[in-house]
Parts: sequence; C-alpha cells; structure tokens
Amino acid sequence: MNTALSLTLTILVSAAAGALLFWFISRVAAKATLADESQTSPSATAADLLEVLASAGIMLNGSNTVIRATKNVQALGLIQNRVLAHQELIDLVDQCRLEGKPVEEDLYLATGLQSDEVWVSARAAILPDGNVLLTVEDETEAKRLEETRRDFVANISHELKTPIGAISLLSEALSDAADDPVIVRKFSGDLLKEAKRLTSLVQEIIQLSRLQSTDVIKNAQVIDLADIIHEAVERNSVLADRRQVTISSDAAAGIKALGDAEMLTIAVKNLVENAINYSDQGAQVGIGLRKKRGVAEIAVTDNGIGMTPEQQERIFERFYRVDPSRSRQTGGTGLGLSIVKHVAASHLGDIQVFSRPGLGSTFTLRLPIAPESNPEEDE
Repeated sequence: MNTALSLTLTILVSAAAGALLFWFISRVAAKATLADESQTSPSATAADLLEVLASAGIMLNGSNTVIRATKNVQALGLIQNRVLAHQELIDLVDQCRLEGKPVEEDLYLATGLQSDEVWVSARAAILPDGNVLLTVEDETEAKRLEETRRDFVANISHELKTPIGAISLLSEALSDAADDPVIVRKFSGDLLKEAKRLTSLVQEIIQLSRLQSTDVIKNAQVIDLADIIHEAVERNSVLADRRQVTISSDAAAGIKALGDAEMLTIAVKNLVENAINYSDQGAQVGIGLRKKRGVAEIAVTDNGIGMTPEQQERIFERFYRVDPSRSRQTGGTGLGLSIVKHVAASHLGDIQVFSRPGLGSTFTLRLPIAPESNPEEDE
C-alpha cells in the first residue's frame, strides 16, 4: 500500500515538474519571439511587401543601389546593373531623401526607342533605416486612351460641323428661293444628301461606341461566316445597283467563328461598301472566304483607285479618307474601316490590306476558327 502511494506521489510530482518546465520553456520562447519581432527592420517588412505589389516596386539603399525589386521592374526597363536606368527616377529618390517625406510625381521615361516610351506615376518613400521604397505605376495605356479620346472629340466636332453647317445654309437658300421650282429641287436634293451624311455619321459613331463597350468574348456564339457574307452583300445590293458595280461572292458554308453576328456583318458590310465606293462604275467587287491554318479569312477585292504605302499606314485611322472628294460624293464618313479594325480586334483577329495605286485593293479580315463541338469530326 505504501509502495502504491509512493508511486502515485512520484508520478504526480513528475507531471507537475514537466508542466512547470513546459511553461518555462514556452515563456522563454515567447520572449525570444517578441525580441526577434521587435528587431525586424522596416526594410525587411517592406521587402516582403514587394512580393504582393501589383505595381513595380524597387528598394534602394543609401547609395541608390537596388537591394530588391519586383519582377515587372525589368519589363518596364527601370533598372540596369542594379541601378536606376532613368535620371528622372534618381532625381525623385534624391528629392525624397532631401525632404525626408514621401514624394510623388508623374514622369515621362524615354528609352531611346519610340515604341518603348512610357508614362509612369512614381512614388518614393524613405524608411526609418535610410533605405527608400520606390513604386512605379505604368500609365502609358491610360495616357494613350486619353489622347485618343481628345483626338476623337476634336475630330467628331469638325466632322459634325460640316453637314450641320451645310444643312443650315441650304435651309436658308431654300427659304430665299421658294418661288423658283428648279432651285428648290436642287437645294432639296443637296439638303437630303447632307442629312443622309449626318445620319450615317451618327449611326457609325453609335456603332463604334457599342464596339468599345461590348464584351464579345463573354457573349460569343458560333457563327457560320458564309451567312455573314451573304447578309453583308444583301445590305450593299442597292448601292451596288446604283453604282452599276457587280458583286461576286464565293463563300462555302461550314467555316465558323466565335463572335457577335451583327458586329461581324457590319464589318464585312463596311469592307464591301468601301470597295464599291472606290470602284468605277461597271467594275466588279469580289468577296471570298477560306480557311487557312486554323484561321478564317474573308477577303474583299476591288480594282479601284488603290492606295500608296503611306495611305495604307493611315487607312484605319478614324475619319481618314484616301480620296476626300470621292467621300463627299458617296457620303463616306471615314469611320467604316476604323469600325472594321475594332471588330477584328474584339474577335481576337486582325485586318490586313494589300494595295497598289491604279490596281485596286484587297482587304482581308482574319478570325480564329471556332473549335469543333465534336472532336471526332476533326478526324
């Protein structure tokens, strides 16, 4: 009995001693952890934060040598051999050190290659240990969009002024010549032409706005491109008859793409309309469809006035016209090919042009082929 009691007491004492030792070790470890955390430098914490930054981040020591940087820093060309590659960034860091507070500035960084010029928003902040954390946001695309918007507003203001001014003058002329039937008929015809031009311009602006706001990929459907071509030709039948131009179509069914049927129809319709307007009376316009290496190609060919290489570089710009006088006669707005380019891009495709002055032009709309629903059909 005494032996059992003695054994029980021994076990209890050992357990108590073990618990006491565990508590002591835990306290020591906790104090050690707190001591380590208190000794963690601000630079170490900031360096860890660099890993989760979406923007480009660079940490620099007192001599402006790069200690650590995010992966996208090299893509922007911000550092070279562990030093900042742009004097503008160096000046910003030096200003931060001089003032002892965060400094932020929008900068234009030129790398020597026009395609690599970038606009950035840079911010430098000094850390307690003297290192500097520099973050850089690439604003190039935003700047380009803003410039495009300003140019578009300026262009559209000019383009709208022309038909509106003409309508106003023609209306006054009609009032003054109310007693002359011949003049009235002439001015009425001119007034109708300007009104149609204004209507076309507004419609194409709406189409362009819709293109830029529609998520084609999200709402894409499988479309037979032969149906698109047939509908585009039908929409140009009246214009072709009026200009005595023959449209020859060769589009076999079965070549399909993913996308928006109406947008693709507008794009092809614009290509055919453009070919008709820049062809002489009695000419022929051809449109064909073929599949090549997983890509559907819709080619529209005319034997019209053609274009120089300089004109081909600008042909897809908004409101650009190869022959302004011909555009005034046909009511062209200069937006048709710009719309085609946007449709192609939104469908993950592209638009190509081949042309020679006096020999005509061929525009090719290229679109990815829609994947087959049944893999066995590929065999």
